[in-house]
Amino acid sequence: MKRRAWLTLGAVVLGGGGVVTYAVASPSSDPGAAGRAKRPAKVYDLALKGGTGDKRELPRTDTQPFSMLGVSWTGASKRLDGVGQVRTRSLKTGHWSAWQDLELNVDPLENPGVGVRGASEPLWVGPSDGMQVQVIRKNGTSSSALPKGLEVNLVDPGVLTDAETKAGGTAAEPAAFVADVSPGATASAPTDSATPSDGTTAAPTDGQTTTSPAATDTTPAATDSVPPSASASPTDSVPPSDPASPTDSVSPSPSTSSSAPPSAPPSTVPEPPIVSRADWGADESISPEASEYTADVKAIFVHHTDGANDYSCADSPSIIRSIYAYHVQVSGWKDIGYNFLVDKCGTIFEGRKGGVDLPVFGAHTYGWNREAAGVAVLGDYTTTSATNATLASVARLAAWKLGQYGADPAGTTQLTAGADQHNYFNTNFTAGTKYTFQRISGHRDGYNTQCPGGLLYDQLPTIRTWASGPVQGLKVGSVDGAALSGSTYYTKGGITVRWTATTPASLISKFELLVDGKSVATTSGTATSAGVTLALGSHTVAVRAVHQSGRTATSAALSVVAETTAPTFTTNPNLSLRSGTVSTSAIPVTLGWKATDDKALRYVKLLAPTTATFGPTTTTSNSTAKSGAATIWSMRAYDYAGNYRTSSPSYTPVILQETAATKSGSWTARSSTSYLGGQSYSSGSKGASLTWTFTGRSAAWVVSRAASSGQAYVYVDGTKISTVDLKSSTTLYRQAIWTKTWSSSAKHTIKIVVVGTSGRPTVTTDSLVYIK
Repeated sequence: MKRRAWLTLGAVVLGGGGVVTYAVASPSSDPGAAGRAKRPAKVYDLALKGGTGDKRELPRTDTQPFSMLGVSWTGASKRLDGVGQVRTRSLKTGHWSAWQDLELNVDPLENPGVGVRGASEPLWVGPSDGMQVQVIRKNGTSSSALPKGLEVNLVDPGVLTDAETKAGGTAAEPAAFVADVSPGATASAPTDSATPSDGTTAAPTDGQTTTSPAATDTTPAATDSVPPSASASPTDSVPPSDPASPTDSVSPSPSTSSSAPPSAPPSTVPEPPIVSRADWGADESISPEASEYTADVKAIFVHHTDGANDYSCADSPSIIRSIYAYHVQVSGWKDIGYNFLVDKCGTIFEGRKGGVDLPVFGAHTYGWNREAAGVAVLGDYTTTSATNATLASVARLAAWKLGQYGADPAGTTQLTAGADQHNYFNTNFTAGTKYTFQRISGHRDGYNTQCPGGLLYDQLPTIRTWASGPVQGLKVGSVDGAALSGSTYYTKGGITVRWTATTPASLISKFELLVDGKSVATTSGTATSAGVTLALGSHTVAVRAVHQSGRTATSAALSVVAETTAPTFTTNPNLSLRSGTVSTSAIPVTLGWKATDDKALRYVKLLAPTTATFGPTTTTSNSTAKSGAATIWSMRAYDYAGNYRTSSPSYTPVILQETAATKSGSWTARSSTSYLGGQSYSSGSKGASLTWTFTGRSAAWVVSRAASSGQAYVYVDGTKISTVDLKSSTTLYRQAIWTKTWSSSAKHTIKIVVVGTSGRPTVTTDSLVYIK
C-alpha cells in the first residue's frame, strides 16, 4: 500500500491583525517512527495554492528537513503544459537557492489505473528546511487549466544506513511542519496540533484530498504504455511506464514478461560489486508486489537522475531511498524504475528488486523496457561529464549483464518497439516493429528526452569500448634497469617494464610480460609493472593485457639487448699543456681520452680531481692543474647496459724557472710580483738563448707580452720548429704562448733564441712548464 501523509490547514489570529496559515504534514504510519533506530524514507505532500487555473504556488515556507522534492497532480493521464520551479533553503547554510526548474513535460499514461498520479521528475536538493514552489500554465498552448490536486511532494530520506553513518553523514528529521506568514505579520509560535487553538479547520486547497489511494500499478500488468502522439518536446524524465495501459500496442507473451523468476545465466565476465537494496536502506514494505521478469536483456539504457552533482557519495543511499520513495509513493509505481544506479564515485546500487542477476522488468525507458535493463547515474550531465569512476562502473555493469546473454557490449541488437513514438533525434518508432540499437544506448536513443544529458551521452562510446575490450591505450612507459639508445634498450640482464592503459584496471583481468613472444611473468589487472632477468643476447619485450572479456591487446614490441661487456679506453686519459695565463695553482691543461664499446657507449664521467659528464663523442676537456702536485685524473666509461670501465692515470705539472736554464748571451734578471716566482729574464741581444732539459710528455713556454716585445725562435731537441712573435697591444704576464705535446714521456730540450727584431728586440721569458 502506498504510504502517504495527510495535510491539515489552520489559522492563528495575530495581535496585529495579521493571519498566519500553517500546514502540518503528518505521516500516516506510527508517529513514533522518527525515533526508531532505522527510519525509512517518507513522503510529505503539501497542496499548492492559487486562485485561478493558470497558477499554483506555495510561498516561502519553513519546513522540517527534507532532501528531495517534486510536484505531482491527480491523474497520470493528465498532461501538465507549464513551468514548474522551486527554491529551497539549505539546512547547512541557511541560504536560499536560485530558482530551479522541475521537469514537468512528461508524457501521460493512457488508462493508468486508480491511484497513479502525474508527477515531475524528483529533484535532489540536499538537506533543506524551507521551500518555495510555483507552477504556471504555458500560455497559448492549451485552453485547459492546470490539473487538480497539484501538490509539492517532500521526501525525507530517513535514518541513515550503517554505511552512511560510517561515511560521516547525518540523519534528518522528517518534514512535519510548514508555516506561511502573511506580509507584515509576526507569527506566534505554532504547534504540531492538527487543530488550531481557535477550533477552526480548513480543508486542503483545490478541493482535493491529500490522502492518495493505494498504488494499483499491478492492475493491469506492468507493460510499456502508449503516450499521446503530441509528445514532442524532449524531457529528462523517466516515463511512468510501470503502471501501464491495457491498450498497449504490443501485448506481452508469456516468454517476454513473467512473474516467475527465471534462472540466472552465468556471465562471460565477473559480476562487479553491487550495493544491495538492504544495504542502501530500501523499505520493502512500500513495495510488496512480486517482481516481473523478461526473457533476457538485449540492451542497457543509460540515464541520469537529474539534480545537483555536488552531493557527497556518502549521501548516495539517501538519494536512492528518496528516488525510490518518490517513484512509489508519489508516482504510484510498484518499485523504483531503474534496475541499477551508479554514483559519481563509481558505486553500483541495486535498483528494482527481483535479483541483480535476473532479467527484472523495469520502468526506465518508455517503449523498450521488455528487452533492456536501465542504469541511472546520479546527477545531471547536461553541462558536466561523468567521472571515470562512474564510466568504469557502468561499463563493468553493462558487460556483466549483457555477458549473461552472450552479447557484445560494443555491438548492436534488434529491439521491438512497445509504443508508437519518436526519440530525441526524431526517429519515429512504430509499435511491434524491430529497430537497431547499440547494446549500450542512451535514454534519448529510445525516447524523446535529453536524458542522460549531452555530455554523458557523448561518453557512451567510451563505456562501450571499456565494457567490450580489448584494453585501450596500452603502452610501455619505461624500462627500468635498461637505457635506450636509438630504438634499442640495453641492459645487463635484469629489467622492470612499466606500462599504462586507458581502460580502467577494474575491467582488466591480467597483464602478461612477453619476451620473444612468450609469457614470462603474469600480474593482476591493477598492476603497472613486472620484472624479468633476460639471458644475454637480443630480445623483443612486450606487454599483453587481457580484458575481462578475454580479448587481448599487446603493446608495441621493444628491442632489448642484454650484455655484460664493459667499454674500453682506446686512449687512456692524458693531460697536456695548453695556452693561457699560468699561475702556480692553475696551469692551463687539456684532458684527452677516447672510449669505445662493443654495443653502444653512453657517456664518460670524470671522477677526479673534479667531476663532469661527457657524451660518447666528446674526447677532450679543458681544465687547470696545480703546479708540483701529483694529481690522479680518474675517468669512467659507461655503456647503455650499465657496464663500465675506469682509468685513473696520475700527472704532475712542473714549473722550471729561468734559473734552471742554460744561458747564452746577455740576459737581465727582472723582479715583479707579476712574474712566476717573482722574477724573469729579459734580453734584446740577437742570438741570446736559454735552454731547458726535462723528462716529460708536454711542455709550454711562459713569457710576458707587450707592444715592444720582439720575436724568438723555438728549438726542440736541436731542431728549429717555430718562430714566436710576442708583440701584444696590451701588457700580459705569465702567458703560455707556445706548447708541445708528445705521445709518451721522454727526455727533451727546449731552446729559446732571441731574434733581435728591429725596433722591438726584447724578449722577456718567465719559465718553462712541463708535465711528468
